[in-house]
Amino acid sequence: MNRPVYRPCVGVMLINRAGLVFIGRRRNKKLVEHVAPGHEWQMPQGGIDPGEDPWVACLRELHEETNVRSVSLLAEAPDWYAYDLPNDVANKAWRGRYQGQRQKWFALRFEGDDSEIDIHAPAQGAHKPEFDAWRWEPMAHLPDLIIPFKRPVYEKVVADFAPFARQPG
Repeated sequence: MNRPVYRPCVGVMLINRAGLVFIGRRRNKKLVEHVAPGHEWQMPQGGIDPGEDPWVACLRELHEETNVRSVSLLAEAPDWYAYDLPNDVANKAWRGRYQGQRQKWFALRFEGDDSEIDIHAPAQGAHKPEFDAWRWEPMAHLPDLIIPFKRPVYEKVVADFAPFARQPG
């Protein structure tokens, strides 16, 4: 099946004051587009609604997945990054409508306290939880934690936002 269409999406690199990045462990391990053994961790991301501005989608998705609202914009990736789903996954994910995702990434500074993060009842319980665990992680580790077909995008995002990472020493 020929699927030239990419699902429009945003990605959020949430960076705390120490320069570490929020990652969540995908809750639904049965969804093959999200997890592979040893690669269940990812940054918040999600689809852009029709007519929605990517910045607005970024804030909405972050809130829906983490409950976080206390943020400031650090940077926007200079480009849109796309990845293809493996064919067997593309046939199942999103009812087979998309070959992959085209993502606009944003780096945000987390200005709140860790107690603001609620992955179990995000957006005051208005959304189904996407993560079952979370932690702060050094930015350089992110490409090794993501499902392999998303790794090239994570490598570009880490390169784009490296100035905001925790500096050694």
